[in-house]
Amino acid sequence: MNSETSFLTPPVFNGENYQAWAIRMTVHLEALDLWEAVEEDYKVTPLGDNPIMNQMKHHKENKTRKAKAKACLFSTVSPSILTRIMQMTAAKILEYLKKEYQGNERVHNMQVMNLIREFEMKRMKESETIKDCADQLLNLANKVRLFGKDFADERIVQKILVTLPEKYEATISSSENSKDLSSVTLAELVKALQALE
Repeated sequence: MNSETSFLTPPVFNGENYQAWAIRMTVHLEALDLWEAVEEDYKVTPLGDNPIMNQMKHHKENKTRKAKAKACLFSTVSPSILTRIMQMTAAKILEYLKKEYQGNERVHNMQVMNLIREFEMKRMKESETIKDCADQLLNLANKVRLFGKDFADERIVQKILVTLPEKYEATISSSENSKDLSSVTLAELVKALQALE
């Protein structure tokens, strides 16, 4: 891998947080122009008798792309997972990992419900900064989004506004009088509240 694309290397998948890894791996393979080799799972047919130069070039490119895609997948899984996928094609590797680690719809729904419950139970502590609180709420929201569920930033803004400690009440009241808080973005709210810390 050259230095231009080395920054794209996804973390090693160890069996946890499959959804995030799968998204990063897809983007990684697309950036390296290898996704087609995985997605289409095409067979590299042997060259016939007396191939022309263009056929030889095309054959070599297809064969190389398949090998690179497999090498990328091998380099981004833990050794324990590697031993289970060594004999598979790149497309079969992704299919296997999805089946093995993604879980079914019922499990997803339970995980989403637990994340939303955790979001709803979250309260800002007196000792906590606005940024820390917003980051924790945004992290929970993004985990829900990884499961393909909608989670609006507006909901995070509302959560911050209703869980702020008393020391921010005067600021909230003056902000309500000066602008419509329902149209404030998360970044605007965090920036405004950080100015008071």
